[in-house]
Amino acid sequence: MEKFEKKNGKIKVQSENIFPIIKKWLYSDHDIFVREMVSNSCDAITKFKKLLSVGEVKLASEPEFSVNVTLSAKGKYIAFEDNGIGMTADEVDKYINEVAFSGAEEFLSKYKGDGAGIIGHFGLGFYSGFMVSDKVVIETLSYREGAEGVKWTCDGSTDVVMEPCEKAGRGTRITLFIAGDSKEFLSASKLSDVLNKYCAYLPYTINLIDADAKIKSGDKDKKADGEGGAGIKKINKEPLWMKAVKDCTDEEYKAFYRDMFSDFNEPLFWIHLNVDYPFNLKGILYFPAVELGNARSEGAIKLYNNQVYVADNIKDVIPEYLLLLRGVLDCPDIPLNVSRSFLQNDGYLIKIKAHITKKVSEKLKTLYKNEPENYRKYWKTINPFVKYGCMTDKDFYGKITDAVIFKTADDKDITLPEVLKEKTVYYVNDKADMAVYLDNFAGKTVLVLDDPIDTHFLQFLEGENRDNKFVRVDSDAALLGDGDAADSDADKAAAEKIIAEFKRVLPDKKIEAGKLKLDIPCVIITGENARRMEAMGRIYGMESSMFRDEKLVINTNSGIIKKLIDSPDDETISMLYHLARLSNNTLPPAEAAGFVKQIIKKLQGGA
Repeated sequence: MEKFEKKNGKIKVQSENIFPIIKKWLYSDHDIFVREMVSNSCDAITKFKKLLSVGEVKLASEPEFSVNVTLSAKGKYIAFEDNGIGMTADEVDKYINEVAFSGAEEFLSKYKGDGAGIIGHFGLGFYSGFMVSDKVVIETLSYREGAEGVKWTCDGSTDVVMEPCEKAGRGTRITLFIAGDSKEFLSASKLSDVLNKYCAYLPYTINLIDADAKIKSGDKDKKADGEGGAGIKKINKEPLWMKAVKDCTDEEYKAFYRDMFSDFNEPLFWIHLNVDYPFNLKGILYFPAVELGNARSEGAIKLYNNQVYVADNIKDVIPEYLLLLRGVLDCPDIPLNVSRSFLQNDGYLIKIKAHITKKVSEKLKTLYKNEPENYRKYWKTINPFVKYGCMTDKDFYGKITDAVIFKTADDKDITLPEVLKEKTVYYVNDKADMAVYLDNFAGKTVLVLDDPIDTHFLQFLEGENRDNKFVRVDSDAALLGDGDAADSDADKAAAEKIIAEFKRVLPDKKIEAGKLKLDIPCVIITGENARRMEAMGRIYGMESSMFRDEKLVINTNSGIIKKLIDSPDDETISMLYHLARLSNNTLPPAEAAGFVKQIIKKLQGGA
């Protein structure tokens, strides 16, 4: 192979501003340089392994491939070394000196104020090292027979020096001489944390070597050297999502969850994704055992690209209603910008969302069918998210309908399709508070809807199923009988008389008479729509009373009322009104105390 002479040159870009721009805003987080350097090293190994596999390179035995990250706080450097494909002088000139993007002036002009928009195929990963360095040195030796070592040096300007060098062994070593404003990365613990964050699941061994660490061997000091020596820490962990489902145990899934999210509460269940066509997607999604009070808190989806960590909580790949999930998604083909921190708008994301929606709905239906008892336990946590998903994603609603369940007032479970068989569906928000009304609905299905999202969900279901109506057991639609309050002129006159008597005692109240389905003298009734508005108001912290449209309805079928028509009694009327408010949970404590005294006085008088 032809020798080359030492030469000075320039990085071939059309602007002298490239390094200040890279340093300031090419990447949102400066620690990303570690990811970029290690990723490039892994790419170099992968390329060499490919040459081995196709027979372009012959070796007696395949070596152990690894990336060594060497730190020296004393020397103020971090070095990244691989035993991959290496580079020739021409390749260094091509891949390093020529920043691989066209239209540089347009690029700089367009993105100078917004680094988030840079597209990811420009190959600028290597230059992230200049964010934290005063000087960068490359020492590389190509796998090619007869290749000569190459040393490349750059001090952060566009001036570079390339010269021959002696290098023991194929591969590349990149040394970053850390700048004063980035000395935090010279801490072994800091660098270890960054490596764990970005590189823990890479397919090759990643070693962190503290070059300043020493061990005692007899009377001699020796620097850390060799596998397992002092100052050497292996970073890698097993990427469970890369294994086949059949090769993973429940304990492995749980251990991976604990390690990844530092949560020692076992997840409810999980979904292992493994798609090769029409797109490439692998991952594990967990439904966490969140507390009911915190059930609307977000989960944490960690996005990887070929086992390289990219970002947390990339919401573009997860439907909004599934943001409680925790897990890992590895998307090799996902469209990223150069910093890998932002997704580009692409049809690929729509396909990923659709697939996740499909797998989640399939998992839930399978659980409901095969593990009904466990599913009922899970439902307490997941039902708000499932219902929100139904309301926001019609495709999800169509897939999950059979696994949407409700609890009834008699503690049975019923599915949504079974519920919708009844045109009028009765419900309570609080079984204990509404117990007084339930006797009237014996033999009928009454749902217990006690989650804040249920009011919205009912509205949605009525919109999707026009023949069905959801009615709360204490609303006018549930309690008022059919027909008028009076069937004859005499009954009508009696009704008007009792209304007049109640209005005389309660002049500022809205009072009507009617045939109630409930066997009580009178009741406070609020319309169904007003009830729902009140419930929604509570969700948003609004004063619930502003939505109330209450009226006192006198039951003309009641024997007590019939007696009052013949013998009006102001005290009895007042007591019936307070009793109605007590049943309706709208009697303030101060008035309740007065009501108790009134009852005692009445009883004493009766005695």
